[in-house]
Amino acid sequence: MTIPLTRLTPLILFAISFASPAFAADDAALIKKSGTLLFEDAFERDEATPGKEDIGGGWTSNSAWRAKGSQQVDLVDGTMQITLAPGADHAAVVFHDAAFRDGAVQMKFKLKAGDSLGLDFVDRELKSVHAGHLAYARITLRNIRLQDSKTGAMDNKIRDRRKAGDKSPEMTKLLKSKQNTFPLKLAPEEWHTVLIVVQGDAMRATIDGKFIGEFKSPGIAHPTKRMITLVVSKVATIDDIKVWKLTPVK
Repeated sequence: MTIPLTRLTPLILFAISFASPAFAADDAALIKKSGTLLFEDAFERDEATPGKEDIGGGWTSNSAWRAKGSQQVDLVDGTMQITLAPGADHAAVVFHDAAFRDGAVQMKFKLKAGDSLGLDFVDRELKSVHAGHLAYARITLRNIRLQDSKTGAMDNKIRDRRKAGDKSPEMTKLLKSKQNTFPLKLAPEEWHTVLIVVQGDAMRATIDGKFIGEFKSPGIAHPTKRMITLVVSKVATIDDIKVWKLTPVK
């Protein structure tokens, strides 16, 4: 007997969707087939002046205006170490231009317990959202959150309502619909590898070769991602980053 999908419980539907080809996609094969490498960085260099932030490789940071010029990014033993400076009024953020519609970012990272690492896809030319924030992946040792910022928390109208104190059930429901969080169990202060793919309206995460999850939302499909940013709340170490542009699937 065939049971219509509409009669299945949400839990069963989730199990079916998670096992579907869309969720079990081999993103490594996708990158090999349709990816164009935009840049890669193994951070095998030193600053020109010790103690002065000089990342090189096309990277910049918010240290000048958010940390009063204090060094927040240090190249150490072939890695990029990002540390929030005392007195900084914002998370430490490191920027790199990377223009694509669909794309993928892979990098190695190390975190301590309680720390987090964010990967943000940004279009600063888009003025309807705060600072051009489009889509965001936030990694901790315990979970990864995939988020549509464009039509969610960073939409200027929504942001203004929240700043004005809107905590209505409608707002809570809206913001909840713009993200999904997947559990992790990562070892602290050990190397892990994350691959984030944005394709159409979907964002997918794979960590240490294991597919973690996919989240779909309209803002992820924004056609012009112009920049990636790495967002660090305390301390994170990054290495071997690669960024690809993907040929859109027709």
